[in-house]
Amino acid sequence: MKKTKKVAILTAGGLAPCLNSAIASLIERYNEIDPGIDIIFYRSGFKGLLLGDFYTVTPAIREKAGLLHRFGGSLIGNSRVKLTNVKDCIKRGLVKEGQDPRQVAAEQLIKDGVDVLHTIGGDDTNIAAADLAAFLAANNYGLTVIGLPKTVDNDVIPVRQTLGAWTAAEQGARYFQNVVAENNSNPRMLIVHEVMGRSCGWLTAATARDYRQLLEHSEWLPELGLDRAAFDIHGVFIPEMAIDISAEAQRLRGVMDQLDCVNIFVSEGAGVEEIVVQMQANGQEVPRDAFGHVKLDAINPGKWFGEQFAQMIGAEKTLVQKSGYFARAAAANVEDIRLIKSCADLAVECALRGESGVIGHDEERGGVLRAIEFPRIKGGKPFDLDVNWFGRLLAEIGQAKGAKVTSSH
Repeated sequence: MKKTKKVAILTAGGLAPCLNSAIASLIERYNEIDPGIDIIFYRSGFKGLLLGDFYTVTPAIREKAGLLHRFGGSLIGNSRVKLTNVKDCIKRGLVKEGQDPRQVAAEQLIKDGVDVLHTIGGDDTNIAAADLAAFLAANNYGLTVIGLPKTVDNDVIPVRQTLGAWTAAEQGARYFQNVVAENNSNPRMLIVHEVMGRSCGWLTAATARDYRQLLEHSEWLPELGLDRAAFDIHGVFIPEMAIDISAEAQRLRGVMDQLDCVNIFVSEGAGVEEIVVQMQANGQEVPRDAFGHVKLDAINPGKWFGEQFAQMIGAEKTLVQKSGYFARAAAANVEDIRLIKSCADLAVECALRGESGVIGHDEERGGVLRAIEFPRIKGGKPFDLDVNWFGRLLAEIGQAKGAKVTSSH
């Protein structure tokens, strides 16, 4: 086994409350094991790798790496670049006509003398890393590629818990704790809290759970309108649930008549199929990113749900608020940092023995923390509607899982 001399780290995809902590944890662990190993950061993810844009971890950075745990975002920069989307890479000026981005990336890694590449990202990032690792292996370049699974959606197969998701749920709950006070700013108020989650409702469900736990620690004064029921959640809508809009509207109208307000949590991926069908029927172009995903911020699912319900429940005013950017750019909480450190420690061990894969608790291997083989990594893991805590949440707010999806249009 050749000795590791240089390590490269990059973060990619959207932000999550774990990126800086993951970077810090990797640096701290390498310092403990072998401070002589050189570490570089590629700026802005795979973009920096393709352009050869990196900077070196200096002694000052090594000494104060722990500071990164206090900050959200990614101090080394992020970008959404898919190495197999040649057309997009050319359009963005990352490669020239006739070049294969994987070849360009491989040659840059060789030029930079990198032995280990740590990628911190979601399923798209780690699938890109897998493509790169396979390409390098086929061309006899012995690079170890190790992914750390970052996504607020907690939707990577077969990873039990992705980094940053716990923090995102906690922060989303705190965000809504302020927004919900708008419930008395207007008679018959409808508040829609849109939470991130393209195809998985875990974050929306977990945010709702964490918010209701905050309510448990509050005191109430119903005589003055400070009624927990008015500050509670009255509906949760996620991609995995079949939603009967008409039936839900009838139920929520009863809530509105009683409380003069309705508060619902909506996953940004809920209702997307219906929205896309409507846009296409109207001759509108559906905006998509480099990975072919519908650009959810452009089609605005929260606004769509607000429009669906407002007239049917007799809302005088509708407020749609999105907690995504507030939550995803937070610093990792204690629970996440504990998970991040354990994953980073194993990532470094795997790096030193030349074992590639994505570090996580493998749900298909008894939940053991290990380097999961790249070909087994997939996105879109659905949230399990049958987990006990979610069943209790729905029962407490009086909501059923529903039947066939319908709409008011």
